[in-house]
Amino acid sequence: MSETIEAAARRIAEAGLSPARPARDPVHRPAIRDWLAAIGDDNPRYEREGLAPPAMVQVWTMRGLRPSAPDDADPLRVMSDVLDEAGFTSVVATDCAQTYHRYLREGETVAVRSRLTGVAGPKRTALGEGWFVTTASTWEVDGEPVAEMRFRVLKYRPSATAAPVRADPIRPVTGPDSAFFWAGVEAGELRIQRCGKCGALRHPPGPGCPACGAFTPEYLVAAGTGTVHSYVVHHHPPLPGRRSPVTVALVDLDEGVRMVGELRGTRPAIGDRVQVTFADGLPVWRPAGVELPRWDLAVTPTVIISSALATRDFQDVHHDRDAAVRRGSRDIFLNILATTGFVQRYVTDWAGPDAVLRGIEIRLGAPCHPGDTLTFTGYAHGDEVAVAGRTATGEHVSGTVRVTS
Repeated sequence: MSETIEAAARRIAEAGLSPARPARDPVHRPAIRDWLAAIGDDNPRYEREGLAPPAMVQVWTMRGLRPSAPDDADPLRVMSDVLDEAGFTSVVATDCAQTYHRYLREGETVAVRSRLTGVAGPKRTALGEGWFVTTASTWEVDGEPVAEMRFRVLKYRPSATAAPVRADPIRPVTGPDSAFFWAGVEAGELRIQRCGKCGALRHPPGPGCPACGAFTPEYLVAAGTGTVHSYVVHHHPPLPGRRSPVTVALVDLDEGVRMVGELRGTRPAIGDRVQVTFADGLPVWRPAGVELPRWDLAVTPTVIISSALATRDFQDVHHDRDAAVRRGSRDIFLNILATTGFVQRYVTDWAGPDAVLRGIEIRLGAPCHPGDTLTFTGYAHGDEVAVAGRTATGEHVSGTVRVTS
């Protein structure tokens, strides 16, 4: 079976870029208003200037509930048909990276061209065994490229067994030498052991000073800022209470010692400036910069269903609970187009209506179900905003938004 799937993937990839497929309708205000209402975006700029929100770009070329005819030139559709025939009939989106060259205007007709860039599998996932399919798309208006996207989905066969129960997170083990450190975490402080005799700093804590041998430990409260010295992205084995992948960084603190911890909310690079926050009883590192106000979104069935319809995503897992359960989920869940829209809203609510988005790149993690509270946090550094959205079960979305004033 794998050989057949891989052969089909090579054939589809070799076909290259698909012919331009025009949207069913021109960019129009009623659809924009429906999208803004579903996302809760009150930015007046779109209606004032006759523009479409940039995160809507994929919406215009979605096929709708009943496509007039199958598109045999669309590589994602053709590859999905191959995987359907092999028994991988369920689908979830996992990653999306969009670049905006300009905003679409009311009355314009956009067309999309796509190519298959990767098929990887079979992979065992929490949902079941499946294949990851990646495509690259370009949207055009009269031949002018206006937006680009890298998009990845998982086509999977739902697991016949129940999903494993989520384990509680690992809790720190404290002792006489480290008690001061964990007390600092509880107090929202990052504490570093300091020798009471010579003033040397050390981490992790220990009973004696490695510089002078004295047994007179004290501590100082660190600024909580530093630089990424190195990092690893951990995929396997699973970590209790964490959803893979998890980025773990070795951070050079400004005070001169190094500390290991989880790095959230950004695609890491050695030399990045980071600052500490505290979550789940642990120090957690995030990109340094201006902290955005926290936003709590109450996720209701109406939020999930209305945003799926406004983004023209009629996959049954976003509105039909029975279908979602059959496909391995515990309930309906938020779709990736809506999540992209909420990320856009979060950033533009902070940056102001005249901010111009140049791109949104996100990765999905834990699904977002009815009854969840989706908490957005963000850190702005230069023209990039690192965004994370978490529920009680883990990180739903992480990514980066590129924005200019």
